[in-house]
Amino acid sequence: MNKKKEIPVSPLAKTWILDLDGTIVVHNGPYIYGKDRFLPGAREFLENIPAQDMIIFLTARNNYEKNHTLRFLEENNVRYDHIIFNAGHGERILINDNKPDGLVTAMAVNTTRDQFCDINFITDHSLGTMYD
Repeated sequence: MNKKKEIPVSPLAKTWILDLDGTIVVHNGPYIYGKDRFLPGAREFLENIPAQDMIIFLTARNNYEKNHTLRFLEENNVRYDHIIFNAGHGERILINDNKPDGLVTAMAVNTTRDQFCDINFITDHSLGTMYD
């Protein structure tokens, strides 16, 4: 039995930048099943993101796919703050500065397509303490 990987995070409000296809929902789900389908564990993960955190979805889906994507998110009561369509198919690069106390403020998790990340983000109250 594999133990879930744990990543320590501060108690500060976060910004979650999440891809949709192959990360949250089955890649090409609307073309395979006629509609989107959550990957196992993805819906629960989204539901457990704290209310003070921001959720941004990025997707390479184009304007043709926009309406059914927004409808799926609404029908499933998925909370998000922003969604960006037409994102490139290549790398998504996040650049951010570390806090003066050493808090690392950018991280990336790459997953296997159509397998939701098997990670626990564990709040470490010793991180980001100078910003309480």
